[in-house]
Amino acid sequence: MLIRFLFAFLFIVPSVFAQTKPWSQKMADTFMARHNDSIVTGNQKNARWDYEQGLVLKAIERVWNRTGDGKYYDYILNNINQFVGKDGSIRTYKPGDYNLDNIATGRLLLMLSQQTQPGRERYQKAATLLRQQLKEQPRTKEGGFWHKQQYPNQMWLDGLYMAEPFYAEHALLFNEPTAFDDIANQFALIEKHLIDPKTGLLYHGYDESRQQRWANSKTGQSPTFWGRALGWYAMSLVDVLDYFPDNHPERTQLVSYLQRLMPVLVQYQDPASGGWYQIIDQGSRQGNYIESSATSMLVYALAKGVRKGYLPNSLLNNARRGYQGVLDKFVKSDTDGLFSLDGVVSVGGLGGEPYRDGSYAYYLSEPIRKNDLKGIGSFIMASVEMEIAAEQSVGAGKTVGLDYYFNNEYRSTATGQERFHYTWEDRTHSGFWLWGSIFQDLGANTQAVTIAPTSSSLNALDVYIIVDPDSPKEAKQPNYVRAQDVKAISDWVKAGGVLVLMANDTANCEIPHFNQLAQAFGIRFMDKNRNSVEGTKWEQGRLDIPANHPIFKHTNTVYIKDLATLDIQAPATAVLKADNDVIIAVSQYGKGTVFAVGDPWLYNEYTDGRRIPATYQNFSAAKDLAIWLLIESKKGLRTQK
Repeated sequence: MLIRFLFAFLFIVPSVFAQTKPWSQKMADTFMARHNDSIVTGNQKNARWDYEQGLVLKAIERVWNRTGDGKYYDYILNNINQFVGKDGSIRTYKPGDYNLDNIATGRLLLMLSQQTQPGRERYQKAATLLRQQLKEQPRTKEGGFWHKQQYPNQMWLDGLYMAEPFYAEHALLFNEPTAFDDIANQFALIEKHLIDPKTGLLYHGYDESRQQRWANSKTGQSPTFWGRALGWYAMSLVDVLDYFPDNHPERTQLVSYLQRLMPVLVQYQDPASGGWYQIIDQGSRQGNYIESSATSMLVYALAKGVRKGYLPNSLLNNARRGYQGVLDKFVKSDTDGLFSLDGVVSVGGLGGEPYRDGSYAYYLSEPIRKNDLKGIGSFIMASVEMEIAAEQSVGAGKTVGLDYYFNNEYRSTATGQERFHYTWEDRTHSGFWLWGSIFQDLGANTQAVTIAPTSSSLNALDVYIIVDPDSPKEAKQPNYVRAQDVKAISDWVKAGGVLVLMANDTANCEIPHFNQLAQAFGIRFMDKNRNSVEGTKWEQGRLDIPANHPIFKHTNTVYIKDLATLDIQAPATAVLKADNDVIIAVSQYGKGTVFAVGDPWLYNEYTDGRRIPATYQNFSAAKDLAIWLLIESKKGLRTQK
């Protein structure tokens, strides 16, 4: 029955689809309203290429990924385009400064270089400029990056966040395996030289030469534990691990750094406010104060570390207390309907002119700002993680497999052949990257299924998605659905598995063999296609979702073009029809469920909000469907896993 587990669906969904905008969106919208043209940081008169800009734009990128609202992408693109020329040059960027701060915004270049859009090569070229800086960056004798040319022989905690996430993502995208050895070494040197053996905290900076007045003559360490520096470092660890290869020998070491540090930091969390102090270990000392950017950064690192499985679940409570503390103490509603964030220290550094000696008095002397970008960016990042944390129970322990066997297409790139087209990894229009991100935010694991389905290969899956099997024009040797495949999959569904079948219009999908599988569940993809769309006449692809739909509870209108209609018989039933055509069907088969539609309509092009009008709620449909599939997978009593 389609209504099975509907009660559970209704019980879970309110926490996932909030009635009001979450704080990540409210603060992002506020920031964009106040900086609608360009982003000017600190006391600067004009916009410049700057790490604060990069932090906020990265946070806004996460809001885009969470909403599928194209306005966030447009804001990022418009801002970056003020700096990046068609030749890949970066306005105001000076490579010869060898300033690690200038690397941080490069993460947006890498994101933009992976999107389907005219002229995206310029973002790759600009990213190459930043990568070249790292190749030439001055280093300590042990190979650690100097924080800046003007700070010789010095490594600062800040620098790990500024450089290493970009470095790691660039290495992954452009196949630089040896770069990961270098990245691991940067963290190893920080751990070697900046940890205080008594507290387990890390000092802000290290001077290999011991020449700076702030440097301890024996250790080279600065004298104080600055909150935001520790926040930068914690964020760098959880972000670098997103790109670090699972099989790299130093990955476990990086995880161990996080596992060592975060339990230490929660010991210094203020029990009253839930926040962290400007000087972490001296909360009771006169003049010290709870600082909102450090608190937000540590909330982000804790929540993401738990979500990724690096940290114990118990530390999520610390993240919750810290986040609530920021909301209670620092987030204010303004008379103009926008919001503000208070309590952000403007800056913190070592050396320079006037000289900064790294003392307690120095850090307390820096002014506190309202709506400083370092606070806004880290607050949005923390908000996103806390919003994800509220959804994780929907798919916890579930694995969603996407077929890469029947759909097995490749394209040529600058680094060789890469798999693409309806894959989790593909971030261009043709990929399922965003849908995979939705599943992950709901707590599920996503997996690529690269081999033929067997009882063994299906055993670990709760949801199995097969999309657009290859025809001879798409693959030289297509893997057609065979009788043994049908048996393995139908046995798995009967035992409680949830199967998704997404065909395509008959000109672009190998329908005959795919139908051998679909017909086992009372479904047949027909030769009849509908919703042919001429250019941008979007209304030709419009489909309206009836109220109180059992699957698409929060979706009213979707866009699906050039789809194959369905012919169904028991046990399949229609769940979406247009005119007399069956568009979507569901089949209850044994303990399991089959969902079928004649188009792969939830790929990035039609979910990320950049192409089709906002009238069409494909992102909402993708999330609704993901929730429904995960809940359906909980009803089966499969014992194979």
